[in-house]
Amino acid sequence: MKIPILDLKKQHQIIGSAIEEAVITTLRGGSYILGQNVTTFEENIAKFCDCKYAVGVANGTDALIIALRALDIGLGDEVITPSFTFAATAEAIHLVGAKPVFIDIDVNTFNLNPELLEALITPKTKAIIPVHLYGKPSPMDKIMKIAHKHKLYVIEDNAQAIGAKFNGQATGGFGDIGCISFYPTKNLGACGDAGALTTNSLELYKRIKRLRAHGMDLRYYHEEVGYNSRLDEIQAAILNVKLNYLNSWILKRMTLAKTYYKLLSGISDLLILPVDDHDLTQNNLNTHVWHQYTVRLKTKSNHNLRDLVADKLAQQGIGSMIYYPVPLHVQKAFSYLNYKAKDLPQSNLVAQEVLSLPIYPELQDSDLEFVSNSLKSILTECCSLV
Repeated sequence: MKIPILDLKKQHQIIGSAIEEAVITTLRGGSYILGQNVTTFEENIAKFCDCKYAVGVANGTDALIIALRALDIGLGDEVITPSFTFAATAEAIHLVGAKPVFIDIDVNTFNLNPELLEALITPKTKAIIPVHLYGKPSPMDKIMKIAHKHKLYVIEDNAQAIGAKFNGQATGGFGDIGCISFYPTKNLGACGDAGALTTNSLELYKRIKRLRAHGMDLRYYHEEVGYNSRLDEIQAAILNVKLNYLNSWILKRMTLAKTYYKLLSGISDLLILPVDDHDLTQNNLNTHVWHQYTVRLKTKSNHNLRDLVADKLAQQGIGSMIYYPVPLHVQKAFSYLNYKAKDLPQSNLVAQEVLSLPIYPELQDSDLEFVSNSLKSILTECCSLV
């Protein structure tokens, strides 16, 4: 039995004909840059995220860069963001000339620990970028309270959490700007690179639109230096089709997460399951959209149990993935910031322990039973090794 970490071929088998029709229609229509597909998608995604405005861009990293530029964040400014996340978040801060200031996480949620925020704020701090990691919303009530107190901008890295809700409100609409990635592996994925920004500010909406197209409001009249970062018409056509399925895909992911929780609970004291929000999702106030189902495998006696388990799962045909093996504060790319590994202990800990298991809408309960039974067997075997 083969169960990859993700199987986009299965998704295409189900909805491929609609996608192919949308692509062919676009090709035959002859409009390929910022046409009706993009306009429609921006309207649809703004509505889906309960925001007034959305702007499509080339990818999620560009979304972060443009968000920072739109808020005039640059040289000499500091931006607080988690170390335990994908590099694009801190990369964007660096690329606009600002300084990433890394914050540690809450090991129970994998998101930034708001109790640590105020100690990191200095006169140079301009913004906070919380990351809704793995599809679980960050504690936006506490983050926004601190941001308002210190007059800081908030940019939500919503790359992994489109459709998630915190206290009944969709992620991407709490802060000044939300940034989304439609990388193919995301819950709403294009067939290539694509991204978007969401906002409730008309002023920011206009500036973001200008920045994505060479700083132009009117063609060939450049108000400022911008970027060539336009959402492609073909990708927008594909995303418009897929968006029709997103709510049902999220519900399926939630169902699969509940199944995992039932199957994996109590099988080993070496296994830590992700925080169970299942009861909360019933009243629709807090929604984890399960971009990843990420467990932790405790490291004991200097043995890296996580890597051992991942290898043994692979031997049984089960895909898994480590998101992320090295926190950003100890990555070579950010060595100029002079962090030490011990500076963010919780980020270091989870980087050694996290393992994401297959979770995507096309999986069946029998697939999860196979994964769970295999994991239980492997952990029983590994108990004697650690």
